[in-house]
Amino acid sequence: MIKNDIFERYLNALLEGNRAKSRAVIEETLQTGITALSVYVDIIWPIMTEIDKLQRTNRINPVQEHLATRINRTIVDQLQNKLPRRPSKNKKVVICCASEELQELGAQMITDLLESDGWEIRFLGGGLTNDDILAFINDYAPELLVIYGTAPKQAPKIRRLIDTIKQINAWPNMKIMLSGGLYNRAEGLWEEMGADLFADTAQAVIRVAETNEPVGETLGRTINKRANKKRKEKQMSA
Repeated sequence: MIKNDIFERYLNALLEGNRAKSRAVIEETLQTGITALSVYVDIIWPIMTEIDKLQRTNRINPVQEHLATRINRTIVDQLQNKLPRRPSKNKKVVICCASEELQELGAQMITDLLESDGWEIRFLGGGLTNDDILAFINDYAPELLVIYGTAPKQAPKIRRLIDTIKQINAWPNMKIMLSGGLYNRAEGLWEEMGADLFADTAQAVIRVAETNEPVGETLGRTINKRANKKRKEKQMSA
């Protein structure tokens, strides 16, 4: 079990921009028997989400966010080789971001975790046009496309990419998963954008990719409650 003070100490070290202190906290955690996989999903991903929240609410400045993100990326790079390696699923996945996405760390972590789970990975990152992504998908023919996004301004371009994929219908068996803060903060946005799957956490990415269930267990309960509420409202108005 990860101690509560680990989060506070690690977050403070990141916001100070203190690389040595940040590495020391993670190394201490690993030495207690916590796995690299747990560090990914139970420390770095939640901390990454918290840093994004702090920046959006102006409780940290852009320099602190950049320092924290760079250190997190360095640590993720070091941990990647310590993740478990499951047998190959003989399934391919492409992970990309919106062309102007600056926060690729979440997408990189998704890449590492799916690769660890046995998927054959191609990580495109950001900076590519929709045409670039479509051309690559056409050649690579993945079973899954994961699009990571954090900023609302990215939504129109991502929606156009999904609409184009659906209209072309050249890859009818390929599922599209959305993940990242952009979709977490707007309930139901992933559905409105036409995606097949949604994962709000690192753990959910692995589970949803494996099961092809539209959302993870917690999210599923939320959506089911919303659907039941709508059904009740319709019944009452009938």
